[in-house]
Formats: sequence, C-alpha cells, structure tokens
Amino acid sequence: MKLGLHYWNYSTPADPALIAPTLAETARIAEQAGFASFSVMDHYFQMETGRSVADEPMLEGYTTLGYLAALTERMTLGLLVTGVMYRHPGLLAKIVTSLDVLSGGRARLGIGASWYEREQYGLGVPVVPVAERFERLEEAIRICLQMWSDDNGPFRGKHYRLAETLCVPEPIGGHPPIMIGGSGERKTLRLVARYGDACNLFATGPDEVARKLDVLRAHCAAEDRDYDAVTKTVLYNGPVLDRPAAFLDDARAYAGLGVGEIQLVPDRHPVSFAHQVAEHLAPAVAAIG
Repeated sequence: MKLGLHYWNYSTPADPALIAPTLAETARIAEQAGFASFSVMDHYFQMETGRSVADEPMLEGYTTLGYLAALTERMTLGLLVTGVMYRHPGLLAKIVTSLDVLSGGRARLGIGASWYEREQYGLGVPVVPVAERFERLEEAIRICLQMWSDDNGPFRGKHYRLAETLCVPEPIGGHPPIMIGGSGERKTLRLVARYGDACNLFATGPDEVARKLDVLRAHCAAEDRDYDAVTKTVLYNGPVLDRPAAFLDDARAYAGLGVGEIQLVPDRHPVSFAHQVAEHLAPAVAAIG
C-alpha cells in the first residue's frame, strides 16, 4: 500500500510568511518517509466545512506544485483534483506538461467536475449545469490525450474547439497518468473506465468502497477495459494518528479490495502530522500487501 499526503490547509501556521517554508518542510518529511504522492487542492477560496471558512488562505494549485517540483525528487505531484471549469483544456494540457517536464516526469493529472460555486461566482468563472460540466470534463480529458499524442491536428467538440493541439516539449516518459476524482456511479466512474489511469474515491468505509469498485468493474466490462489496469486510490479524511490501530485495519481492508494508494489529510500542524505519520504509521502501511 502506498501513502499520499493531501495538503489542504494553508492556515497553520497563521503567519502567511510561513506558508512556503511549512509546505516545503512537510513535503521534505513526506518524501523522506516514503510517501508516493503529494497533492494540493484546486480551489481559490477555502472550502466551507465544519473545520474551515471561505476566507482562509488558499494558494493556486499548479503554482504550488511547481514550487514543490523544485524541492522534491521522487513523489508524484498533482491536484486532487483539477476543476474542469477553471482552465481551458488546451492550456491545462500545457500546464500539466510543464509540471511534468520540470519535475522529471512526476506529474499526475487529477481532474474532476468542478463544484464550488461560491468561488466560481466570486471570481467570474462560468457556472454551468452539472450535465454540461461532465460533457466538458470528457472533452477536456480527450483534448489532453490528443495533445499528449502524435496528433497535432484540430479538436472539434461540443464545448471546445482547438485549431491545433501542438504540445512541445512532450511530457517525459509518456503522458502523465490521468486520475479522475469522484464516486458518481453513472458518469464519473464511467469516465474512469473509458479514460482513467486511476480513480480517486472517498474512503467512506470498505463496504461502500467495495460497492463503488463493483460499479467501476461493470463499467470497465462495458468499455472493454481491463479493470486491473486502473489504479485505485482513496482519500482518507478521518483521524489516523489518534486511532492508529483502526486506521491500519481500514488500510488493510482497502488493500484487500485492490486499493493501491491511500491519501492522508493532516488534522494538525502539517509538519507535525508528517513527522508523526513517518514515525508511527508509514512503516506499517508500507508492509501492507
């Protein structure tokens, strides 16, 4: 089982001058501990949850990943996940390619249907119906795949039209893996089966994740896609340091379902979180087959 660290909060510590060094130190510790991936959010306002409010600090995701690319050597870097409405797909392909080249081939395109309407209305991002967002999501993935292929010709879709899909330099070692985030059974998991190198589900419990993976398996069969070729990842949003035994039991259960990566969300100072996970949990997770 691989570990990922999902860095979602820039409010700790409170001093904005400490955001960059805290992020850097957290990434350094995570990489030394053997974390396989490091991700940040694709938001411009902080999410409104029981733990946060909209006007807390938030950094633009791909700029942040570029900073991390210069500070790390091994971890995969990506957004969890890119909101499809926030960047034109042709530009998104170039942005992810730039990250891939500058990181030595470590970019992963996490992508999904954007949903946070407050920041979209606030910043002037077009807000479209859900059905259209998913149409745009599929076209965006197709555009990225075309730009990462030998086909430099035009793309003509319902929502996007590109006169040429030139992308030079190319990504290193083939196109960055595409991880589609979300657990919608009718649309999202169908897109995973059709295009995804990986899926990302919420770790809502082994029984629920097993049911979602059964849906994905059925979509793969319908698309004539090898289900085992899709990397399964889950975002674990519960306490891990306060309940280490329960977390490890969950990790073993997810591994038994074929999940290959479990992404952890810091619930305290991120440097302290990374240190404690490295010391108390990372070796046990790495031993899970």
